[in-house]
Amino acid sequence: MRVLIVSDTHGRHAGLDQALEEAGAIDMFIHLGDLEGGEEYIDAVVDCEKHMVRGNNDFFSGLPREEEFYIGKYKVFITHGHAYYVSLDPEHIREEGEARRSDIVMFGHTHRPFFDQKGGVTVLNPGSLSFPRQEGRRGSYMLMEVSEDGKITYEQRYLTAKQ
Repeated sequence: MRVLIVSDTHGRHAGLDQALEEAGAIDMFIHLGDLEGGEEYIDAVVDCEKHMVRGNNDFFSGLPREEEFYIGKYKVFITHGHAYYVSLDPEHIREEGEARRSDIVMFGHTHRPFFDQKGGVTVLNPGSLSFPRQEGRRGSYMLMEVSEDGKITYEQRYLTAKQ
């Protein structure tokens, strides 16, 4: 199973289109908030199982603030992250994930990629496709693959420069 994880597109679709093209065939799509009206566009261009949550800039969105679901045997908790003070420290969201007995916690909001595995919990942020804040300022996303035997690999990816 191939899972494309994105965040913070802020109503801009060029980076999302590029990430979808670069990622190739996917089985699941996860957006971690701040779509800013992009739900309809995503529904039109992404043809697989989707999980999307609203962010702090999704004022009129009907999307849930957070969601829990399974990818294979792994319990996943997704949220935009602003309610868990992720800009200060990802430890609060890790603790929330542990309290929910999640194996994987995903958040956005900071516009910076983050990945950490500790105590049986994976915490990740794919960064932002539209307004990256990390060094180099290239839009970023994450590709997660779950093999048939249940092993997970994660790959942090950055949008390639268009010629």
